[in-house]
Amino acid sequence: MAKSISRFVCQSCGAVHGKWAGKCDSCGAWNSIVEEVEERAPGSVGSRAAAAGRKLDFASLSGVSSGPARRTSGIQEVDRVLGGGLVSGGAVLIGGDPGIGKSTLLLKVAAEVSRTGSAIYISGEEAIDQIRMRAERMGVAEAPVDLATATSVRDIVATIDSAEAPNLVVIDSIQTMYVDSLEAAPGTVSQVRASAQELIRTTKRRGTILLIVGHVTKEGMIAGPRVLEHMVDTVLYFEGERSHQFRILRGVKNRFGPTDEIGVFEMTERGLDEVPNPSALFLGEQENGDERASGTAVLASMEGTRPMLVEVQALVAPTAFSTPRRAVVGWDAARLHMVLAVLEARCALALAGRDVYLNMAGGLRVTEPAADLAAAAALISSLNDKPVPKRSVVFGEIGLSGEIRGVSQMDNRLKEAAKLGFESAIMPKRRASGKKSGGSRIALRQKTLDHLSDLLPLFEGSIREEHQATAVWRKRR
Repeated sequence: MAKSISRFVCQSCGAVHGKWAGKCDSCGAWNSIVEEVEERAPGSVGSRAAAAGRKLDFASLSGVSSGPARRTSGIQEVDRVLGGGLVSGGAVLIGGDPGIGKSTLLLKVAAEVSRTGSAIYISGEEAIDQIRMRAERMGVAEAPVDLATATSVRDIVATIDSAEAPNLVVIDSIQTMYVDSLEAAPGTVSQVRASAQELIRTTKRRGTILLIVGHVTKEGMIAGPRVLEHMVDTVLYFEGERSHQFRILRGVKNRFGPTDEIGVFEMTERGLDEVPNPSALFLGEQENGDERASGTAVLASMEGTRPMLVEVQALVAPTAFSTPRRAVVGWDAARLHMVLAVLEARCALALAGRDVYLNMAGGLRVTEPAADLAAAAALISSLNDKPVPKRSVVFGEIGLSGEIRGVSQMDNRLKEAAKLGFESAIMPKRRASGKKSGGSRIALRQKTLDHLSDLLPLFEGSIREEHQATAVWRKRR
């Protein structure tokens, strides 16, 4: 007879506790520990495994590998993030905020795959009529996609575990699925882990592509046990602000391709449309390359292998409070504080008594260190009310001593800027005299900097008065 065992599992991190507690010791979440009942058959686990086991067949490491078989998703931005397309037998987990467009994107992928193969879309959250309404709005209502509403993993496995298994299966979402052998409610750690395990095992055995939608927590992480991300082959995050029409598909794990690529989409009335030129998108509303207002600088950034130009906006204003405010959108607040400290200590600019606001236009989040110099240029431009030199891009990393450090793929950044009509680049001096791949093709004047103080002469209108004000301010301190 099966024996029931109770255990207390944190629904945020999956940690197992011996008894209930109000706070999880592993992740610090409150009221996240839930009692779960697990049934185990009597007898020794080790003896049963030894009796039912079989000797493994080993293969040589030196064998010839043909690489994973891929199938195009029909959407170039998705294929870019996946590293060339969907892998047969691969499991892809996609997470994102509610309403960001996860279901819309996967329905479009299913519609494109169904034109050359078979695809089924299983929803545990929406009725079939709701999915059909979205398909009509997207213009893919005629695609031969098979729809079903189900939450039982046993029924889903029985449907796809056959010789005529579909090429693609979409599960929307994994938090609504349940395994009937477990007494835990759907969405709990045990159910999410067991459901994903059964689905992944079946689709890998049949060579079916599995796309799973995952809910996210308020911190933006995929809900459920962390082991869920380890079980799948690829983890994608769908990012974006609801107030913006643009969405970013970012890969954070990929066993068959790069993990630093992004795909850019625009949310329209007909669903998600690909953005062929993201650089023009993130340059703001002004004409590409034209002279911009003070406090803005164009960053030549890299997202994976794709160069991208982003407008960095800064505002430095006198504060009315004893503690100045620092507000950042789309960048790391810690790096802003570091840049402000270097400008204050190494360039003698008075920023400690001013409010500072920094924003990456278009809703893109930039994480690479090359944005340091562009942020510094935008801050100095706003402080002196003088624009950055016309038709210029800026990139470079700033060290604590004020030196400008080199960054990767400088030629690709310059080529993207030249393609969009920019004429000059403010960039690190290091490696500038080295090998210049494609030299004649990069028709940009390169203003190279060795120290952050070399950036100040570019704003020579009121920089001298600012130095005098700084000296007076320091004396008063």
